[in-house]
Amino acid sequence: MRIVRSLILAASLATGSLAFAGAASAQGFLDNFQFKVGVSGILPDESATISAIGGTVDISDEYVPSLQIEYFFSDNISVELLCCIATHDVKAVSTSIGTVDLGEVSHFPPTVTAKYRWTDFGTFQPYLGAGVNYTTFYDDELPAGGPVTSIEYDDSFGGALQVGFDYKLDEHWAINVDVRKIWISTDVTLVAGATINADVDINPLVVTVATGYRF
Repeated sequence: MRIVRSLILAASLATGSLAFAGAASAQGFLDNFQFKVGVSGILPDESATISAIGGTVDISDEYVPSLQIEYFFSDNISVELLCCIATHDVKAVSTSIGTVDLGEVSHFPPTVTAKYRWTDFGTFQPYLGAGVNYTTFYDDELPAGGPVTSIEYDDSFGGALQVGFDYKLDEHWAINVDVRKIWISTDVTLVAGATINADVDINPLVVTVATGYRF
């Protein structure tokens, strides 16, 4: 199942992040890590080019649990992995045959960014980041009895930008607010009597509020 493969990939990415600390001593191994758990709003800025029937796409906003794993090379420079899983409602709208319900699709969009933070403001530590996203789609569920009998989404690679801050509560705990712009594009193939192709840009803002713990 693709969901199982996605969870395995999440575990692999989390494990891979530990490799960044290979040069650290065993005693100080965890000192370079910060883990953040929170809620992310995935807010698509969607558009599409759809063959044959025209129109565009409407993709629902979703709010999901999320995990961030950050490794610090120094007080100012770090790399961070964001993981979450979301399920969206999808519709083709303004087509020549009206609105077409495309059901639900789930996606797993791990995003890795390199970050620079400013530490000159005491407990308030703003940062900027840039990196790359990989998104895999799975568990597409079409509505029963609709005109679409099959749909498939290709995986996506794209860029990501990030701005946010940590507000330090003490030596270990922090409140985190983070906004990412992620570029996600997928080629969609659906069958509704005939085969219809669509180029879909999702390009969400991902807004996260989290609690962080640094060892």
